[in-house]
Amino acid sequence: MAFSSTTTSQLGHDPGSTAERVHAALTTAIIRAELRPGEALSEADIAKRFAVSRQPVREAFIRLEAAGLVAIRPYRGTFVLKISNEAVREGRFVREAVEVAIVRELASLDPQPDLSPILANMRAQLQARPGDHDPFMALDEAFHRALAETAAHMGAWRVVERAKAQMDRVRYLSLELATPMARLVAQHEAVVDALVARDADAAEAAMRAHLQEISTALPKLYGTHPDLFEVPAPSAPLAQGQTTTATNASVAVGAAGSSPAGVKHR
Repeated sequence: MAFSSTTTSQLGHDPGSTAERVHAALTTAIIRAELRPGEALSEADIAKRFAVSRQPVREAFIRLEAAGLVAIRPYRGTFVLKISNEAVREGRFVREAVEVAIVRELASLDPQPDLSPILANMRAQLQARPGDHDPFMALDEAFHRALAETAAHMGAWRVVERAKAQMDRVRYLSLELATPMARLVAQHEAVVDALVARDADAAEAAMRAHLQEISTALPKLYGTHPDLFEVPAPSAPLAQGQTTTATNASVAVGAAGSSPAGVKHR
């Protein structure tokens, strides 16, 4: 069971309960493919690694299963699941529905809310070093969260967080293989420019194009890492002009993967 030093050290720095911190550390390890599909997770081993009791580990496993990241098999073990293509698609659907509505509102409000946290994050992205993926992923997460927070829609952001776990796995893979950091930074910058200009239509178009990027990257990633994905292969990108609506956002919450095949149980 492999964890990077960054993932392991996360337990000592994240706020929240022990179970929340174990959950965050395991989620990060799965997103980064440090824990790979089919790998068995041991309550005892993880509790020992993080110097905690088994109860918070058990609670973390339950949350991971709800997100479709692991399968808990009574008397057999807990196993990391493959990336669910359907959950990725629905996670993107939820994100687009919610975040397009958020940026439209931010661009339309009069007076406009204070955009300084968003602008500060954008400056940090522009200074990020190419290939420095982990810090950039943190900035990317903070950028989207700051949009929701500035618009006073943190409840909507929590819906997004519950729906996007599988999507985050693809986002991490795509930084190396399919979607250069520079492209994502430019897409974020287009969103910010539209907000500053108070152009709601441009903000919507920029956010929609940004979140549909994953639909373009997904087939390439499947071809490169078929062992990480469920079958069948992911579908083609959305056709130009195909959109989502915020009223349908709740349908994807709680999407889960299926059980792994060919796992050696412990």
